[in-house]
Amino acid sequence: MTAKSTYPDVHRIIADSDLDGMCAAVVLKKAYPDAEVHFAHAALIRSGIIDDLIDERTVTVDLPFHPKSGWYLDHHLTNKPSDSEHAEFTSKGGIVHWDHTPSAARLAFDMFREEFEFPHLEAIMPLVDALDSGGISLETFLEDGPLLQLSRTLNYNDADYMHHLLSLFQTCTSMDEIYADETIQQRMVEARTSREELMKLVSERTTIVNRLAICRLEDTGHRSNGYLITAFSGKDADACCIIHGYSDGEIGNKSRPPLSASFYANSFLPEGQDRYDLSRLATEFDPHGGGHANACGCRIQPPGLESNLSRWLAMWDDREHSLRMQP
Repeated sequence: MTAKSTYPDVHRIIADSDLDGMCAAVVLKKAYPDAEVHFAHAALIRSGIIDDLIDERTVTVDLPFHPKSGWYLDHHLTNKPSDSEHAEFTSKGGIVHWDHTPSAARLAFDMFREEFEFPHLEAIMPLVDALDSGGISLETFLEDGPLLQLSRTLNYNDADYMHHLLSLFQTCTSMDEIYADETIQQRMVEARTSREELMKLVSERTTIVNRLAICRLEDTGHRSNGYLITAFSGKDADACCIIHGYSDGEIGNKSRPPLSASFYANSFLPEGQDRYDLSRLATEFDPHGGGHANACGCRIQPPGLESNLSRWLAMWDDREHSLRMQP
């Protein structure tokens, strides 16, 4: 039985808006060309804001588990349905494809690779895996090649651009064709310029406390992944905490999202991965927080940012007991 025949009646694909989610959506759109595609992020799923888009003919990928969907694909440990959730979901005909793959795109790609050809995805999949799982080398990150630049152009706030890129992935057969598109070229130039500006901001707003790099980007309108912060911190930090969003932001407001925190292990250090379970920080206050042990996030919770940070630092100070990865 083919993957498509296992679940043939998909009318909507909801995917995360990062490169991993985009590539997973490319695969699923190839299998279900008539399906709508919506790009989202974890907070939109967890808050219920897009519940009206999710039904038994919806596949959600690279996002938190939603019991109303019909098909769930993911690889984040904290998103994995519990045994009871799994049993209830499948008893109603739902299908779960969860695996500890380096990316959700890899999960979808391997599921359909025997049915469809994806020459451009085949070429970039190792880097997509590495980017999502913290496996990129410092040299590759600093080189900032075209795929890394492309990854920084993705933004769920810009649906037209996201669907333009999705369309290119559907119609092109090589990444060079995609990079040559005029709109993509412009966005990649903007991504390079933005990174230069962000590096300056990171240098001004990052402090290292007991080998935890804390980057305060709140109320700046800028976001960063962990690679930039840990590259800046070098050998002085084992992990980083990045604060994003706005003090007066709110969920669903695309221009002013609420305050949130992201935690990343310093994957550039030898054996920098899999030392501490940072998801315990992400779930300490926010029951909907989570992700990977090495890369995760949450929303800032009452009584507020400074209180959240204080508790996280206390947990970090006690990390050999409270955050140590289980063997």
